[in-house]
Parts: sequence; structure tokens; C-alpha cells
Amino acid sequence: MNPLFDDLRPYIDEEIAPAMQRIAASEYFPVIAQFIYPEMDVEEVRNTIRNIRSIYEFQSRIMYTFNEEIVRKTAGQLSFDGFERLDPTKCYLFISNHRDIMLDSSLLQYVLHINGFRTTEITFGDNLMSSQLLIDIGKSNKMFKVIRGGNMREFYEKSLHLSRYIRYTINEKHESVWIAQRGGRTKDGNDMTDQGIIKMFCMSESHDLVKAADELNMVPVAISYQIESCDILKTRELYLSRNGAKYVKQPGEDLNSILTGITQQKGNIHISVCEPVSRRELEAITFHQPNEFYKSLATIIDRRIHQNYKLHNNNYIAYDMLTGKDTFNNYYTAEEKSLFIERTHRMLRQIDGDRDMLMSIFLGIYANPIKNSIE
Repeated sequence: MNPLFDDLRPYIDEEIAPAMQRIAASEYFPVIAQFIYPEMDVEEVRNTIRNIRSIYEFQSRIMYTFNEEIVRKTAGQLSFDGFERLDPTKCYLFISNHRDIMLDSSLLQYVLHINGFRTTEITFGDNLMSSQLLIDIGKSNKMFKVIRGGNMREFYEKSLHLSRYIRYTINEKHESVWIAQRGGRTKDGNDMTDQGIIKMFCMSESHDLVKAADELNMVPVAISYQIESCDILKTRELYLSRNGAKYVKQPGEDLNSILTGITQQKGNIHISVCEPVSRRELEAITFHQPNEFYKSLATIIDRRIHQNYKLHNNNYIAYDMLTGKDTFNNYYTAEEKSLFIERTHRMLRQIDGDRDMLMSIFLGIYANPIKNSIE
């Protein structure tokens, strides 16, 4: 392990035992234990945690069960495709659309595991590592820290440091990496790759951009939820930040979004591993300035995600409601539409404001993936 990255990296096996002791001693442990192992006594679960000695053991015993419980309690069906596109001997940079703070990456680890692949390291914003409990759970689950904030010079240095760590992790540690296609969750349903993310990837090998991208083995990932994660919270944020107004998060808001995403009903969930970005595609990009390369590569990733995003009945219903047409009425039943409308009105009653605008924002979250698919 390179000590240059000690400020970012996940725990190593030698650090797991003390982390498990801290988790088991947390005041929140009984709630966590009850969710993951509802049939077991809390003290029995506490002893189980205290006896874990490796990252693999933590992931295969605790996080695997955690994801199973999420699917069992809050999802209709979890489906997936595209794993035949992966080579088990290679490490990849999985670039995912981002709908839920925690579950996008967590569920991918779950389906990687059940398909016989190694789990990945996972980016996790330093703003979310707000307590020792979250740090211990995150770093035991192969999460590494993305340090945000600072002036322009500090931002450049942090981005270069992160870029070097990702390249080191894939090419020298031989671990895959999961990262979101943008700095925060998609709020409006438009999954678009931030060009700055592509630039960051290439910073650690900037003299040859094709080589820089090709060495990372980029694989776009599309995850979709039939019931959008935190849809009403996203609607509220979009409403309050309309017309360029700055949205200021309240204390504990990120934690509330994490908990809401975990506990709310999700309907069906689908994860699609898209075709890896090939060297041939990278070499075909015509560019005179680096930004042209970053933009073209971001477009390739976006196209993959939009083409492989699984559209659910709620997407089609919202699109038809928003357009006032019946373009996709063969993709849903009258009963499904009635239930969607009922839930929409129930959710929107939680927010004060212009009802038509709130309705338009809420429906747009579900309808935009169809617009992207059409385009």
C-alpha cells in the first residue's frame, strides 16, 4: 500500500478488527443490527461483528446481507444484465449514473459478488463521512474519500491526487473502482457525465489522453429504479433552486437522503453493465484541444447509459402526463397510471409552492430518461 494515499484509501485487513469494535459499540448499532438481521438478538449480532477480521468477510457477511434485506423489504425485483461483457481477469473503472447516494454503488457490489466478480473500491465524498460510524462502515466496505472544497489551486491538487489514486488502484493494486458520472446525484432524471470528471481521470497521464483513458478500462453502468430514489426530496430541491437560486442544504440533510433511499419503496430495480469503452473508440475521437476529447468521451458514456437505462412503467406514465399525449400507453395499464397519479399527489402535498410547477418538476424526474432514450 502506497503511503502517499493514506488520506484517501479504504481500510486494509489489519484495520478491520478495531473498526468492528467501534461499530459494535456505537449507540446506533441496535438499529443497524435490527435492519440487517431482524431475526437475531442484538448481542448475537454484536458478537458476529466483533469477530470479523477482513474486508472480504465484512462484505460477504454483512454488506451482502444488508443488500439482500434492502431488496427483500423495499424492492419488487432486482434484475441485471451485461456481465458477460466483463473479463474476470481485468480491473475496470465503472462510471455509473447516480440516483441514490449509497445504493447505486452498494447494489452494484451485490450483483458483482453474485456474478462471481470481485467488488470494487467506491468513491465517497468527504462531506458524507460525517461521523466515526460512517467512516468505519464506509472504509470497511472499500470506500475511499473524495476531498472536496478549497480554492482553485487546492481543487487542482486534490483532483490530481484523486486521479493518481484511481490509476494506482486499477493498475497497481489491481482493484476495480466505482465512481459516479458527476459530482452529485442526478436530481432531474437527466443522466449526464460531467466533463470535469473525465478531465480528472486523465490528469495523471495527461501527455497521452487516449492512453490515459484506455488504461482505466472504463465501463459505463446504468441503474434505474421504478420509484425514483428520494423523488420528493429532489423535487423540493429543484423547486427551491429554480431560476438560479442557490440551494443551501440543512444540517443532516445528506444523512436523511441516505436513510430515505435505504428505507423507501423502490419498485423494480435494474442494473445494466454497458459495453466497455474500447481503445478503437478512443482513437477515433478527433480533437485539437483536450476539452474536445473530454467532451467526446463524456458523450460516449452518456450514450451507453441512455441506451441501456431500463425504462419502467412510471417513466412512460410520467412522459405521457407531461406531454398530454398517450404515446406510450401500451407500456402501462390504467390501474398502474391511477396508482402513479395517486402517489404523485400524495407526495407533492408534502411541499408548499406552485402546484403546477411542482407537478412538472416531479414528472420530469421520471420522464427525462425517456427523452434521453429517444434522442
